[in-house]
Order: sequence, then C-alpha cells, then structure tokens
Amino acid sequence: MRILLVEDDPMLGDALRAGLIQDGAAVDWARDMPQAHLALVDHGYQAVLLDLGLPDGSGLAVLKALRGRFDTTPVLIITARDRLSDRIQGLDAGADDYLVKPFQLDELLARMRAVLRRSSNSVVSALRCRDVVLEPARRTVTQGGSDVSLSAHEYHTLLALMQRMGSTVSRDQLEVAVYGSSGTIESNTVAVYIHQLRRKLGDGLIETQHGLGYRIVPDVSS
Repeated sequence: MRILLVEDDPMLGDALRAGLIQDGAAVDWARDMPQAHLALVDHGYQAVLLDLGLPDGSGLAVLKALRGRFDTTPVLIITARDRLSDRIQGLDAGADDYLVKPFQLDELLARMRAVLRRSSNSVVSALRCRDVVLEPARRTVTQGGSDVSLSAHEYHTLLALMQRMGSTVSRDQLEVAVYGSSGTIESNTVAVYIHQLRRKLGDGLIETQHGLGYRIVPDVSS
C-alpha cells in the first residue's frame, strides 16, 4: 500500500512516516503544497493523509484540486483545527475522514483502514469504449485485453474524456482534470496528450470538436 503524507511538521512527519512503514505501507512525504500537487499528479496512491495548516496555504486547496480532476483517492485530514466548522468544511470539500491532533497512531491506522474499506466498496466500475477498458480502481488501461502504458497525465486526460463519454470536454476542463486548475500550462499541452493517446489507442477513439474541445466517440456510428 502506497500512502502520501502531506505534513510540514518535521517531528510529527517523521513519527507518522515511521509508524506507517512499520504497519507495512510505502510512504511518500510532501512538506508543502507544490510537493503535494506534484506527487498527486504524477503518482497513484491508495490514500492521502493531509494536514490543513501547510506553510504556503491550506491543505483544502490540495484536496479541492484532487477532487476537481475526479480523483477519488481516499483522503484523511489530520489537523489541529478542531472547530465544527472546520470539520464540516473539510468533509464538504471531499475528505473521507477528519482526525484532530494530537492523536494516537493506532487510531490513525484504524481510521485509515476504515476509509480504505469504504473506498473499496464504492469503487467506480470500469469505463469501456469499444475495445478500450479503463479501470479507475486499478488505474489501468487495456485495449483488446492488452495493457496500454500511459503516463499519469495521459491517464487523467483519458479518464476525464471517458467519464463524459459522448460529450465534448473543453481544453480548460481537461487542464483541471490533469492539473487541478486551468490556464497554468502551455496552450498546446493538452493537444500533445491527445496526440499521444491517439498514437497509443488509435485515431478513431478521440474526436476533435473544433473550437470546442474533444470527445470520446462511443462507437463507429456515433
């Protein structure tokens, strides 16, 4: 199991990382928002432990970016903010649980196991278009039964398109799906991902809607 720990406190981070590793998890540790954003875009995790009080902003921004690109990775907030309004805000933003510091490691591990169990029972089913199958739970793509190797950015682009199969998805929407925001990358970056997906999956799967965006063509007759 691979966990992303987002925590700026070095002593607490060290203790949590050691406890998680002892429990059998592989742990990546992000200490600020840029590190957290980059890790979540480039890697797949079974769960995220997210502090809200980061040195360069609120962890809620990380959570909202994650959910904004339709990433359902379980998130457990760990924070010193204990007001009811903070709990409500965190849960409404898409957190799966909320744990107030200080806490015992055993409670954190128990809550994380509960979050993972709930997540496994509510996994999005496989998305299919002709011979292409995308499985969000495993973060895999196959075509004709054979595995297709995609970069993290290509995967998130394809996921955003297949989740809206038959509908046009704008460039801005695809930027949000991949990066959590729009207008922050070069203008041709999305087109590059689309080109790579066509190269790997064939030209007929993704249709360009000139001036509007892209869409997955459900079948040949659509």
